[in-house]
Amino acid sequence: MTTTINDIVLAHIDNKPSFYARIEDITPDVKPGWWQVQLLVLTVPLQVYHWILDESQVNGAPFTMSGTPIMLEKVVSPEPPEKPVAPVDSGGSQKKGNVVSLFDRKKN
Repeated sequence: MTTTINDIVLAHIDNKPSFYARIEDITPDVKPGWWQVQLLVLTVPLQVYHWILDESQVNGAPFTMSGTPIMLEKVVSPEPPEKPVAPVDSGGSQKKGNVVSLFDRKKN
């Protein structure tokens, strides 16, 4: 799954989830095949990190910084739950309620 600008990522440091960040910018580095990645770290207060990563690292491949294992995991929003289907009334066993229009009531 390709990670792009405005994606939310979860940074794992030392093989533990550490912080969430939004990718603010990805620009080519002077070194071919590498990218300057600007991360807005979602902490209080907000922080901005600049990391130089290759494309596979931006997309989730593990890497190290000063010997510390690091990995960026793209966060995908979960699908909204399906609305439950109302049971079909099979014989009027339930008492019917009245529907009151608040709009009509406001006119009086």
